[in-house]
Amino acid sequence: MPNMKPSIVNISLVGGGGLCKELLEKTTFDYMQEGVDAPILAVADQDLSAPGMVRARELGLLTFQDYHDLYDPRYNIHLIIILTPDPHIFDDILATRPPRIRIMSHKVFEVFWNAIASEERKLRVQKTAMETILNGIQDFILVITPEMEITEVNESFLIQTGLTREEVIGRKCHDVYGQLNHVCDNLDLICPLEDVVRNKTHCRQVRSRKGSDGGTRHFEVNVYPIWENNGRISKFIHISRDITQRLREEEEMTRRLEKMVAERTRQLQESHAKLLHQDKMASLGKLSASVVHEINNPIAGILNLILLIKRIIDEGPVQQSDVEKFGQYLDLMEKETRRISKIVSNLLAFSRQNRLELKQLNINQLIDKTLILNANLLKISHVKVEKTLGSNLPDMTGSEDQLQQVFMNLVSNAVEAMEGKTDCALTIETKYAPGEGRIVVTFTDTGVGVPKDDYPKLFEPFFTTKKNGKAVGLGLSVAYGIVKEHGGFIYVDSDANRGTTFKVNLPLKRASVPTGISGGSDGQHENSYRR
Repeated sequence: MPNMKPSIVNISLVGGGGLCKELLEKTTFDYMQEGVDAPILAVADQDLSAPGMVRARELGLLTFQDYHDLYDPRYNIHLIIILTPDPHIFDDILATRPPRIRIMSHKVFEVFWNAIASEERKLRVQKTAMETILNGIQDFILVITPEMEITEVNESFLIQTGLTREEVIGRKCHDVYGQLNHVCDNLDLICPLEDVVRNKTHCRQVRSRKGSDGGTRHFEVNVYPIWENNGRISKFIHISRDITQRLREEEEMTRRLEKMVAERTRQLQESHAKLLHQDKMASLGKLSASVVHEINNPIAGILNLILLIKRIIDEGPVQQSDVEKFGQYLDLMEKETRRISKIVSNLLAFSRQNRLELKQLNINQLIDKTLILNANLLKISHVKVEKTLGSNLPDMTGSEDQLQQVFMNLVSNAVEAMEGKTDCALTIETKYAPGEGRIVVTFTDTGVGVPKDDYPKLFEPFFTTKKNGKAVGLGLSVAYGIVKEHGGFIYVDSDANRGTTFKVNLPLKRASVPTGISGGSDGQHENSYRR
């Protein structure tokens, strides 16, 4: 059936006492008010000064001293409610009223009114309890109409803003919050109420406002819509909380974490530098024993030649043939002296504790310098070196000192891995991969190899496969760090009792952010290890 507008029931009251005044103050009487279908139009009482009569005149209602005047068809009265307990009035109205007018006796009305009062008391208790709960909540709670008018507010909001209830209720939300006489027009955040209407769901925002102390405060705002049956929003529940302190604490925590990370990074860098130097000194110690022999041989030769020259001079006049021999002797002494100088220079360069100094360098030349320093070690260990150095190798940017340390470690490890074996060979190969812009240096020995179980720990500091305290386990860890710092990576491939291959892959230019270190052998073997 189509919706029918309910008919209007016009009511009049007989009896202008206190009950009449209470009824007028608690009920609706305006025809124009939405949802009103039973307005009170008139009050009748012989005493014009009765409180109900006075209130009726204040409200603009019709007032009569004779209740019989209510029968006049002009007033279109449909129901007379008798508010006086006098039974004669009820009997008279019952006998004289027109058929179109119904009546409600005082006793019947009293039953209904007491029931209403009981429900009112319950609602009042519930309202008081709800207000107590809302006022006890630290969040700021407002009830706002679709017209952005504030109809309710809790104590926390009033305390925070320093406003009174009278200064808030009935005002626009943007007037109270932003001291604006127009809707908020923040370019970054739209009005949360508009956001709710647009998206038809709860809205959450973080907004900044001036606090009562003049400083900037940050608030987390949540707005929840209350929907009517027809799908329209009847009101908004606006809940906000001051998160200024929380944000400050988060900023402080972030600052502390950044400081801790910076401090930890500094400590790691210092530890890395110490580790680097410690390994270098360990390598230098092993190297020194080998270099002593390498230097002693030319020194002994020079000394013998000096003694020979002195003896020839002491034996008599120097002949022309002796002078020619002296020239040959001096050439040999010069050659051996330059050889000593080169060895010492390389050894000093390696021993210096320099910071990472980048320059253009040639990997082939660096390999040759490394082999010169290790010449005696390789000789006394009966290791045959086979070099296949790429002829088209371009210069690269890197630290000569640190890359030499990497090569020193790999040569030293290879020699130790082949200790006690026959047919010891170390193959060193360099090549350039133009497509990748990288230089690949490969060291392959014929040693004992690396057990498969040791692969995951191979590059860890202080891990070593050498027995009897022959090493501290820093060489490969340091090599790992140096290659990583140059933006390169290392491949390791090893077969038990058949040898090990270390492949160092270095970019021509050091990357601003190291790409890390990896391993493996390009998928050629199942036991490749990627680090």
